Amino acid sequence: MESFKVSSISLCSLLVFASRLACGDITDGNAEHLKRENSLMKPYQGVGSSASSQWDFSGSTLVTSSYVRLTPDERSKQGSIWNTVPCYLKDWEMHVHFKIHGVGKKNLHGDGIALWYTKDKVHPGPVFSDNALFHGLAVFIDTYSNDDSADRSFPYISAMVNNGSLSYDHGSDGRTSELGGCSADLRNRNFDTYLAVRYSRGRLTVMVDVDDKNEWKECIDIGGVRLPTGYFFGASAATGDLSDNHDIISMKLYQLMVEHSPEEENLDWTKIQPSVSFLKSPKDNIDDPTGNFRSTPLTGWKVFLLLLCALLGIVVCGVVGAVVFQKRQERNKRFY
Repeated sequence: MESFKVSSISLCSLLVFASRLACGDITDGNAEHLKRENSLMKPYQGVGSSASSQWDFSGSTLVTSSYVRLTPDERSKQGSIWNTVPCYLKDWEMHVHFKIHGVGKKNLHGDGIALWYTKDKVHPGPVFSDNALFHGLAVFIDTYSNDDSADRSFPYISAMVNNGSLSYDHGSDGRTSELGGCSADLRNRNFDTYLAVRYSRGRLTVMVDVDDKNEWKECIDIGGVRLPTGYFFGASAATGDLSDNHDIISMKLYQLMVEHSPEEENLDWTKIQPSVSFLKSPKDNIDDPTGNFRSTPLTGWKVFLLLLCALLGIVVCGVVGAVVFQKRQERNKRFY
C-alpha cells in the first residue's frame, strides 16, 4: 500500500498547485505592490493641473472628496481623467472602483465608461469621449445598445487592442473589433462595483465584482496579447441623448512579481507594437445567447478541473493496482 500513500501525497501537492493556479488569476491587492504614482485614490490630492499633479482631468469631470464624476446625469457631456505618469511595468493589474447610476429607467440611459492604457493621453473623440484610432488597450463598460440587431444584454463589458489601424465602431458597439466580453448588471447598484484588468506574460484578463459577493468573476481571458510599457492609464465617459452619472472612486495599479527570460528582460518594451495573435479574426466570433464568446481559451478553473480529473484517474489506477498486487501476493502465499 506504499504506492497508494505516495499517490495520495502527490495528489494533495498537485491539488494545492492547481488550486493556486485557479485562484491566482487576480491579486488580493497587497499594499506593498501598489504603485501610488499610477493610482487614483481618495482624497485625490494628486489631481489637478499643477506641475506636481499626477492626474489631469478635462471636460465635464468634477473632482470631489468622495468620487471623480466624469459626467453628470445630463445630456451631451464628456469627461476624462488621465495619469500623467507613464507606466513602465511589464506585468500589472489595475483595480477600478466605479459607479454608474442615474434616474433613467431601463434602456433609457447611457453611454458608459472606457478605461484606457494608451500611448497618448487626453485625446478627445467619439468613443466614450475619446479617440477611435488609439494605440494600446481599451476596456469598455457600455450601458446602451446602439445595435438593434444585437442578441446580447447590456450593460456589456468588452476589450479592444489597437495599433492605430482599427476604428471603434460605435454603431455596432465595437463588436467587430472586440477581443471578448460579457454582460454585467452593474448600473444603479446600492453596493460597490469593481472591475480588474490584468496583463501578464502576454495574457489579458478582465474580472468583475458587481454582485456584492466580494469575489471576482471572469469576464475576458485572452492570450497572445502584446502591450508595450511607457503608456498612460486613463478613464473617460460620455452621454448623448441619454445620460447617467459616471463615477470613478479609485483606480489602483499593482505590480505583478513575474520572472522573465533574459531575452525578454533585454527587450526594449517601449518599442513593442500593440497587437493580438489570433487563430481567427474577432469578426468570426459568434456570440451565444448570454453575450459571451464560445471560442475562449482555458481559464484557471478549467485547468484546475482538468487536472483534478486527471489526478483522480491516476489515484483510481493506483488503488486498483495496489489491490491487484495484494491479491496476487495472497494467492502466491497459498502455494508455499
